[in-house]
Amino acid sequence: MSVTVRVPAKVNVQLAVGAARPDGFHELANVFLAVGLYDEVTATPSPDGLRITCEGPDAAQVPLDRTNLAARAAVALAERYGRTPDVHLHIAKDIPVAGGMAGGSADGAGALLACDALWGTGASREELLGICAELGSDVPFSLVGGAALGTGRGEKLTELDVGGAFHWVFAMATRGLSTPAVFREFDRLAEAREVPEPVASQELLGALAKGDAEALAATVSNDLQPAALSLFPELADTLAVGRAAGALVSLVSGSGPTTAFLARDAEAAEALAAALRTSGTCRDVRTASGPVPGATVV
Repeated sequence: MSVTVRVPAKVNVQLAVGAARPDGFHELANVFLAVGLYDEVTATPSPDGLRITCEGPDAAQVPLDRTNLAARAAVALAERYGRTPDVHLHIAKDIPVAGGMAGGSADGAGALLACDALWGTGASREELLGICAELGSDVPFSLVGGAALGTGRGEKLTELDVGGAFHWVFAMATRGLSTPAVFREFDRLAEAREVPEPVASQELLGALAKGDAEALAATVSNDLQPAALSLFPELADTLAVGRAAGALVSLVSGSGPTTAFLARDAEAAEALAAALRTSGTCRDVRTASGPVPGATVV
């Protein structure tokens, strides 16, 4: 038998970043929205022990050893329940790799849920979320999906109400960006100023609750965007194309380099995507709406 789990990408509609903590992480006020771009993780019993395979766009960039978050998730769950992680995890990638949309985190959450179902461990949701938090800051949200405010380093989630669907266009960059490198650049750029405590925008939370795209566009923010642009200046050209083509707002998604554009509706999103495809400033363009559910057994 095998178990397949589908897991969505995310976009950060607010990413407020505090100063570096003694442990090297940063305090965050991170408003996540899960969007309909998906990876699928299939878990199958393996007589040869833990194996990782991958297919899809950017698959060549995905590590196939135990550094992969999917592998780490399987090992963590197996250790908790006193078994060996004898499983083949196959990842069908559609979320950009190193793109700021939590593709690796999605694979970790997907593998965790798939192995839990395959092995019949019966882990509670709280146990699974605890393992997710150990794996990485974005992994808990990949399990939960929908919309949520992440605090701490992003792993402490408060689920949020959303009053409607939001339509997005995502432009994939010609290369990736390392999340740790972007945070280091954030720290470098912040050396000469005092970094305020990160706080969720009440106006933004209200716009989400109302399902009001224009109000959301007026309140989105990403404190990592200057750092991402410093490391990858060409992203400014993609953002400019999106603005000129009618995006309600253009921003870098998370740590980048994927750029995200909020559209008024599905028709506007398709027109915006067409303009980006012909701009020569990105390698691929995708449309997606959100919120969508988190990791789901299919």
